[in-house]
Amino acid sequence: MRNAIRRALTKTVRIKKRQAEVPPNEKLVYGMCFTIAALIGLIILEVAHMAFLRSWNSEIFAAITALIGTITGIFISQRT
Repeated sequence: MRNAIRRALTKTVRIKKRQAEVPPNEKLVYGMCFTIAALIGLIILEVAHMAFLRSWNSEIFAAITALIGTITGIFISQRT
């Protein structure tokens, strides 16, 4: 998973008519791995909450929404 994130966050810049790839910081890659793992865990928790308690938990959904916004923001800011 880290290699896929690393490839997705790698920038390509032009320096004197040459293209160079700038890899992302490793802390960013590990942070993204943790964020994606937390997102998956929260989705599983929300599904379990709906299956067993038969109700929607808005706090878990708010955390899922915040993590999706964080992931989207990182990808948009890193690529430009």
